[in-house]
Amino acid sequence: MKLLPAIDLLGGRAVRLERGARDRATVFHERPVELVGELGQFADRLHVVDLDGAFGDARQRELLRAILAASPVPVEVGGGIRDRAAIDELLGLGAAMVVVGTLAIREPAVVAAACRELPGRIVVAVDAREGVVAVDGWTASGGVSATDLGKRAADWGAAALLYTDVMRDGVGVGPNVAATAALGAAVPCEVIASGGVGRLADLQALRDAGIAAVVVGRAIYDRVFTVEAAARVCKA
Repeated sequence: MKLLPAIDLLGGRAVRLERGARDRATVFHERPVELVGELGQFADRLHVVDLDGAFGDARQRELLRAILAASPVPVEVGGGIRDRAAIDELLGLGAAMVVVGTLAIREPAVVAAACRELPGRIVVAVDAREGVVAVDGWTASGGVSATDLGKRAADWGAAALLYTDVMRDGVGVGPNVAATAALGAAVPCEVIASGGVGRLADLQALRDAGIAAVVVGRAIYDRVFTVEAAARVCKA
């Protein structure tokens, strides 16, 4: 199972949110670029989210550029990707992959074209609340089930699906292993688990369920376990 440590950016700092709520942010580092070497040492790639962009504010371009330049491993970047120009911009900054969420619901033809024209570069976020996709920074319903969106994205040729159970994100209650595995069984592309990992046993459960990759954030920042320990479990 691939390990993807997360760096969530808000106002130039590395933070973690609880269930996507902007007013429930915990600051973990004032200079996110300094995290890159530590997190990337045992990672397969980094998962970076520009929360300012996700909430509709100006994208943190220079900070993203610095993180991408400093990373020893490939980086996937998401947060507020609202059009094809934003995808191309992030790839131009050096992102290995771009994560799109709301755009896949609002403008599916744009994402389908990007998947075809940029093979291996587009990750479609499947952010679900009680099985229904959430959009616009998880503030609204997308009106489609997680499975249906996943199947559509796989048909478009998405490199991977990023599955997040919104109610588990940032609270360490354990990932939704069953729902993640069910999505993985329904599509031919890689499924990345995200949200809820709070202990090494959670990683083991995902690995044993055949999940291809996992995003880990708060548990690392809270020093519940190290990136090295997480990598050992993922690769066991």
